Amino acid sequence: MKEIEAIRRHPLYIEYYGRLKEAEKGRKFCCHQMGHFLDVARIAYIYNLEQDLGIRKEVIYAAALLHDIGRSRQYQEGIPHEEASAEIAGVILRELPQGYFSEEEAEEILRAILGHRGEGNGRRGLEELLYAGDKHSRMCFACESWPECDWSTEKKNLEIRV
Repeated sequence: MKEIEAIRRHPLYIEYYGRLKEAEKGRKFCCHQMGHFLDVARIAYIYNLEQDLGIRKEVIYAAALLHDIGRSRQYQEGIPHEEASAEIAGVILRELPQGYFSEEEAEEILRAILGHRGEGNGRRGLEELLYAGDKHSRMCFACESWPECDWSTEKKNLEIRV
């Protein structure tokens, strides 16, 4: 997928991915790096197929690769990471070669990034796929740091979902 490689190789993505890796170095709780991004993408794509939503695979993977890219700004500046991620993603998406994503797809990706956190009613399409993929990718049921985690029991993923 040329679109996804273009995102991964974009200088701003490389910069913020490096910042994120540095910010999470030694972190014992959930990390937000490539393994997580790809888990989210794969789960969201499976849900897309199961629900016959017809969202392009490239759009789902783009949203997943970009949804937490601004998390270092949350750690360092206190900016909510969905806002920082959407800001960074907007720049990257605008700078990709023409035709990689339509204007509507780019807006859908940004909307999904902004809506992937917290409890929200009315999520649909890519926004719901990204939210579900993000939450279901976590393996709280097997995490050694679970006793120290400040997530509520309701928020934790305590079972394998199939």
